[in-house]
Amino acid sequence: MKKLIAVLSVAAIMTACNDEKKADTTTPTPDSTSAITNAADSASKMVSNATDSASKMVNNAADSASKMVNKAVDTASKMIKK
Repeated sequence: MKKLIAVLSVAAIMTACNDEKKADTTTPTPDSTSAITNAADSASKMVSNATDSASKMVNNAADSASKMVNKAVDTASKMIKK
């Protein structure tokens, strides 16, 4: 999952910065600066959303595993009582 997040963030940044025009001046224009900032914000939001989703999936898996263990313990204790 970490690799996926890293690949997506790099791809988002590369896509946002993929401007083949060459500027005559070295100072960025306000429009390009805001575009870069927006792309960075978008990439940050994507990584944050992916991290939140991964966290929820791990929590759900842990809850499911815990419930399964509890059921197994209950079943085992019932079998022992019989």
